[in-house]
This record gives sequence, structure tokens and C-alpha cells, in this order.
Amino acid sequence: MSFSFFRPSRPKTPQELAKVTKESLSALDTKTIVEVKALEKALEEVEKNFQAMRCMLAGDGEIEPNPEQISELALEICKEDVIALIILNLHILGWETRKDIVYCWSILLKQKIGSVYCCVEYIQNHFELLDSLVICYDNKEIATNSGNMLRECIKFPMLAKCILESASFGLFFKFLELPNFDVSSDAFTTFKDLLTKHEDIVAEYLNNHYDEFFTLYEKLLTSPNYVTRRQSMKLLSDFLLEPPNSHIMKRYILEVRYFKVMMTLLKDTSKNIQISAFHIFKVFVANPNKPREVKVILAKNQEKLVSLLQDLSTGKGAEDEQFDEEKELIIKEIERVSCLTNLEN
Repeated sequence: MSFSFFRPSRPKTPQELAKVTKESLSALDTKTIVEVKALEKALEEVEKNFQAMRCMLAGDGEIEPNPEQISELALEICKEDVIALIILNLHILGWETRKDIVYCWSILLKQKIGSVYCCVEYIQNHFELLDSLVICYDNKEIATNSGNMLRECIKFPMLAKCILESASFGLFFKFLELPNFDVSSDAFTTFKDLLTKHEDIVAEYLNNHYDEFFTLYEKLLTSPNYVTRRQSMKLLSDFLLEPPNSHIMKRYILEVRYFKVMMTLLKDTSKNIQISAFHIFKVFVANPNKPREVKVILAKNQEKLVSLLQDLSTGKGAEDEQFDEEKELIIKEIERVSCLTNLEN
């Protein structure tokens, strides 16, 4: 007697899985689906396929993943344009499916065939998909999913460069101030990765887009939102003080408008913001080629600045000792500049 109908179905090959995943995602076209039941069935099919994909990529607890199958799946995913379909349909998919996609996304991007990361190369050749992922921050339902996917992309220098140089990068300055805290926080995490993961690429970007970038960044530093000011001030000191950005810093500390911003942030009610502002302020003051207007401002505000700096403390033991030494040097420089007679006129 045969009991073959009790046997589990044969697992799909990478080619088959990529194909059925493409078909199920394509079936979500809202122009062709007019019935709710048909859409629900299509969504179930997509969910089932990504569960199978996750199993193939990571195993199921009993069966270990097969490296050859994983590599083959990554190739087939690119051939079938599944990556594009994932991004274009992300807003339609359910929470569980999106969670599986984010998991699979991380593994697929890391697959190297020979000397090429095939999925990364696919995205690079279809860079408009990165714009689509950035724009997803406008949809709070999928913002954190797209954010996770973007951060996986940013790990690869060529994709980070694509995002920095795209028109959509400017949208981050809007997303950082969105009223939804979870979305704005996730957007800031992605923004920070873009500006800190690949120093040479960031230095090149800042050099080529200096005015545009720092004009937008000034709005973050002067935002009425405390979290925005604190995060953006800390990030500025993080990336601006990096050695590859030294030429950008030299240019920045010649800008009187940004010196005035640091002066304002030194008086912020938040100690964290004050400390971060000091680390940029001290470079303005220590600059041997300070613009005359900076010297005039220092002289006119000497008493207030000295009093403010003397009260400023990190409260972190040994770190505070170094901070106090830096303060003393800056105070002496402010006092020296204030004694210059040629600033009177």
C-alpha cells in the first residue's frame, strides 16, 4: 500500500524559488487585482515564498543552509528582478513578510560570486531603487524595514556613494525632524551611517557639496527640537573631526556664520549639546588664521565666554582633566585675542 500522499513536497531549487517569488510579487499589481480575496491570496503566496527563502538562506534548525544553493539563489534573484519587485511592493506586504525580507536582504547582499557581490552590483546598476528605499521613510508603516535595508546597503562603499550623490539624500534633513520619534530616530541612524562608515567617500562628497550640505545641516543644529539639536551636534563633531575631513574642517572654521551657531549652542540648556559644541568651538578659537570678525566676537563676549567655559564640565573623571586642560588653553586664547588693539576699529 502506498502512502506517497503523506510525503512532504520536494523543496524548490533556487531557480524555482526565485521564479515563483517573482510571479507572486508580480501578482500583487493593484491594477489587475480588483477583489480583496485575490489580493489576500497573492499576499499569502508571497509570505510563503519568503518563508521558504529564509529557510534556504539560514536553514530551519534541522537542515543547515547549503552555500552553493545560497549563491545560486542570489544570482537567480538578480536575474528575475526580484530585488526591484521587493522594493516596489514593500508597502503592500504584511509585517511578517517584511520581517523575513529584511532578514533575507542582509544575507543576499553579502553573497559574493567570484569577485562580485551580485546583489550589490544589481542595486548599483538600478540605483533608482535606493531612492525608492529612502522615500519609504515617508511611510511610517515600512520606514524601519526600509531603514534596515538601507543600512545593509550602506555597508558597501559603492552603494553608500550612490545614496550620498542622489537627489533623495537631501530628504534625510526632512526625515530627521518627522514628528514620529521611531521613524526620525531610524532615519538618523541611517544618516549617521552614511556620514561615518566610509571616511574617504564622505570626504569627497563634502568637498563637492560643501555649501549645499552645511546650509541644510545648520537648520538641524538650530532646530527647536532638542533631540535633533543633540544628535546633529554630536554627529557633526564625530565626522568633522575625522582626519580625512581635515580640509573640510579648515574650511568650516573660516565661516563666521557657523562660529555664531557654535556660540549659541555653547549656551544651550543641555550639557551634552554644550560639550559637543565646545569640541567644534575650540577649533574655531585655536585656528591661527581666525577671520577678523571671529576675533571681534570673541573680544566682545570675552567675560561671558570665560564664565561659561569655567562652569562647563564633563563630570567624567580622567576625561574631565583633559577637558579642563583644553578649556584653559581656549580661555587663554580668548583673553589674548581680547587684548589685541587692532580690533577696536
